[in-house]
Amino acid sequence: MKYAHVYTLFLMSVFHTSYGQIQTELPKNNIKSETKDSITSQVPNSMVRNIKQARNGNILIASWNGVFRYDGKSFTNITGKISSPSFWDVLEDRKGNLWFASRDSGVYYYNGKSFKHFTTREGLASNMVFSIYEDKKGNIWFGTGGGASRYDGKSFQNSKEMLFLEDKTGKLWFSTGGGARIYDGKTFTVLKNKDGKPFTNVRSIIEDKKGNIWLTGSDGLWRYDGSTFTNFIQNFVGYVHEDKKGNIWTTGEVKPNGDWALFRYDQKSLSSKKPIVTDMTSKYEEYNKNNLFGILEANDGSILVGGLDGVYRYDGNTFKNLKRKEGQK
Repeated sequence: MKYAHVYTLFLMSVFHTSYGQIQTELPKNNIKSETKDSITSQVPNSMVRNIKQARNGNILIASWNGVFRYDGKSFTNITGKISSPSFWDVLEDRKGNLWFASRDSGVYYYNGKSFKHFTTREGLASNMVFSIYEDKKGNIWFGTGGGASRYDGKSFQNSKEMLFLEDKTGKLWFSTGGGARIYDGKTFTVLKNKDGKPFTNVRSIIEDKKGNIWLTGSDGLWRYDGSTFTNFIQNFVGYVHEDKKGNIWTTGEVKPNGDWALFRYDQKSLSSKKPIVTDMTSKYEEYNKNNLFGILEANDGSILVGGLDGVYRYDGNTFKNLKRKEGQK
């Protein structure tokens, strides 16, 4: 398969035939510029849904009181000059530019010097933006309250489906308003579990080092090895992450109280029928009622996870909320 050719045909199919296209050349006078970020005394102390790592190793934190850069010692509020500082997600693209998905004011782009602001006026599907993904062609995808928007550097194209993942084989994995579909270069396939039922409320999809696909959502945690689906838990699972050792980390529901906790699936047991699963927060009483969300393994091997009141670090021994000074209460 010649990927570039197939990819072009795919985009034509999705945006022109299946769902229709909204393409708007962005008028320069409708893009707002803002001033450069500055180090502040603020810390991410509100809801944190997603945590990403920049190419230089810094941690990027999307919170409801701004997007922060953490260098291991101090926090920089990158979005301190933005009037609507609540954010769901953050992404550093392949050129080193940053993208911020806001709760209700669209998308912000930051090139290290100034900001650009994109909303429905510029063609974005909705100003409520939940997620960001960059594909192999450099297009930026936004999951919004009104569907998906793909930005090619000049204009937005909107559809019902959000690209979650391009796997190592070139297959494209999409969310479809709750379910999921795969595009293999020729056809779309509705993703179904081992019982033949479509997945519901899909929240995240990742590919592990072995090429297995992991899915989370209302149907729990599933692994797909290319031919067989394996279900690990049926409770709701929100986020999934693979660490350098091959362990699988998730955040999701703990019944019966419905709180979200942090779990680790031991990589050595993943091939067994009963893998070893550890609730990493159960012994920390103060965090039992603090829902946990996005997960990231830092360069030092510690696990960072977003919560209702900031970012938590698990270093293998302790579980602490990151403040301006490590462990500060």
